Amino acid sequence: MRTMADHPETHDHHGHADHRPLTGRALTRSAISATLHCLTGCAIGEVLGMVIGTALGLSNVATIVLAVVLAFVFGYGLTILPVLRSGLAFGAALGVALAADTLSITVMEIVDNLIMVVIPGAMDAGLTSPLFWGSLLVALAIAFVLTVPVNRALIARGKGHAVAHEYHH
Repeated sequence: MRTMADHPETHDHHGHADHRPLTGRALTRSAISATLHCLTGCAIGEVLGMVIGTALGLSNVATIVLAVVLAFVFGYGLTILPVLRSGLAFGAALGVALAADTLSITVMEIVDNLIMVVIPGAMDAGLTSPLFWGSLLVALAIAFVLTVPVNRALIARGKGHAVAHEYHH
């Protein structure tokens, strides 16, 4: 995940963060970085949930619920750890993670699970099936593409991952 230090245009000459909103390419790079961060947590949870649900023979609905819950757990976890390292108390760090990731993870989860459901046979394919893994890969890739503009709009308004970046030193 990129930090304020990765964006020299956001610092003043005294080493303190300049809180002017990012624009143009810097904003797009920040949104892509935030979405890759979100994708990492979502993918870990999503894949783990799909694998566990499929291996246990859970229904499609139960598998999706498990995958979504784990995607949120891992997504928030990847944000909260560096915020905790900055010295923030757990409750405050959780608030930062919720503010930074909730909309991004929600969009990503809606898109990737919807795609998994609409691809014929994807949810019923076994773990050894190329259809299962190919569908999951396509679903996550499309979710990434559709979530970048969401993160870009949030960051432009000083919300989303812009909130968590304040704690990365």
